[in-house]
Amino acid sequence: MRGMAVLVAGMAAGGLGAASAAAGDRPDAGSGTQAVSAQAVSAQGEVSLTIYNNDLALVQDVRSLALPRGRVTVDLPDVSASIRPETVTLAAPEASVIEQNFDYDLLSPERLLDKSVGQTVSVVTTNPATGAQVSEQARVLANNGGTLLQIGNRIEVLGQMNARLVFPGLPEGLKAHPTLSVTLDSGVARVRPLTLSYLSRGLGWKADYVALFDEASGKIDVQGWITLTNSTGTGFPNARVLLVAGSVVGEDQAQGNPGLMIRGRPMRAGKVQPGTESAPREQVGDYYLYPIAGRTSVAGVQQKQVGFLDVKGAAATRGYVFHNNWLGTMTEAASATTQLRFTSARAGGQGDALPAGTVRAYMRDARGQPQFVGEDHIGHTPMGSSLALAIGEAFDVKVQSVVEGRDHLSAGAWEQTATQRITPGGTAPGAGVEQGVTLWRTRMSYRVTNAKAVPVVVDVMQDGLDNGWHDTRVSQESLQGEQQGADTRVWHVAVPAHGAVTLTAQFDTRY
Repeated sequence: MRGMAVLVAGMAAGGLGAASAAAGDRPDAGSGTQAVSAQAVSAQGEVSLTIYNNDLALVQDVRSLALPRGRVTVDLPDVSASIRPETVTLAAPEASVIEQNFDYDLLSPERLLDKSVGQTVSVVTTNPATGAQVSEQARVLANNGGTLLQIGNRIEVLGQMNARLVFPGLPEGLKAHPTLSVTLDSGVARVRPLTLSYLSRGLGWKADYVALFDEASGKIDVQGWITLTNSTGTGFPNARVLLVAGSVVGEDQAQGNPGLMIRGRPMRAGKVQPGTESAPREQVGDYYLYPIAGRTSVAGVQQKQVGFLDVKGAAATRGYVFHNNWLGTMTEAASATTQLRFTSARAGGQGDALPAGTVRAYMRDARGQPQFVGEDHIGHTPMGSSLALAIGEAFDVKVQSVVEGRDHLSAGAWEQTATQRITPGGTAPGAGVEQGVTLWRTRMSYRVTNAKAVPVVVDVMQDGLDNGWHDTRVSQESLQGEQQGADTRVWHVAVPAHGAVTLTAQFDTRY
């Protein structure tokens, strides 16, 4: 690899400072423009980070500067390497901003070699037998896929030499850290705060939850953890950190499980019925704020975890659900989906808004050891919501759906079931059926089996009932069902221990 054999002598403790040029020596400094050296503002000041879920953060950095009167150029190093320069705002009392530049051509052995092409460097070789060192002058010819040097009348490949390079100084334009250069017009000469604000990519956070469920007591303990990620390469020591839960800039952050396939049937993710309670947290606009207590240091490349939720003994139950697609028929039974059900309502024991994240569920075995039993994703969930998390497939609870028959239906028979319509709209009773429409009667059965030693209730859900016609009827069902929106009907099927129950239903549709 390029640069693996390179030792940059100029980067030693005194060498970097000796090779660095003052800001006033830059060609673009301009006559009459004073300069504030990088050493005067080589560290961040009072830093506050507001971090969003979607790889975005607001950085606010207040630095104290001694500014002279007149036109002055200031270098502000240690800004985020992933800064969005177009979002920068800068404010200093009695000073106005004339120009700003973001210098992201960072100092590294590779970039130092690239910038040194055509320049003269020293090549130091060591005699392996005697340890004596010999220094020769060389011109860097190229640094593409390897470093080519011209030493006298010969051409050498650096990687094939037992040598190191010594550079006379730093090329113009390279910075040791991401740097924002700003030209100001200062009205007075004095020390004053300079407030720098900008948006940056490379910073984000997500929530993760650990849920310990005790089925015997019907209780659940939930711990919430924030995982903060910084991939900018820039550290923010001793910063105040505020996390924002919500989807900003129109990006959807509530992405859940895209769905697994079980024998051609989608395994549905958990379901949330949104609540209507306000959480006891600070809000800005439509977003909840989660401040991290005190100050924390966020390293340049780091993941940091901080706890934000610790709930003990909230009410919870385990349940089973089975979704069947329209005309879904199965040659053998499939497992029902296991759900962990609880609420984020105050009365249910949680009493908080839940930022989007993954909930990992555990249950204790006979020895009292917590065992992982599944996980599911939730979106940003208001307080007071009912959650039904799909955490896996039930081993002992099975459902087999079968299309028992599907026949054409006469207009007269269709009109007789008009009062059993389960979807809104459609043709009013007695209005007849328009020409060219084929009517169908579909007979379904759902055999639910339970091999467990305790009775269970399985929510059997038939999807695809609306299909855009808004005129579906349930003309017969062996158990009274409930409609969940226009497209889905659910039956709560109670199945005894070591038992089986067959549910039947008949649908009259236009498709």
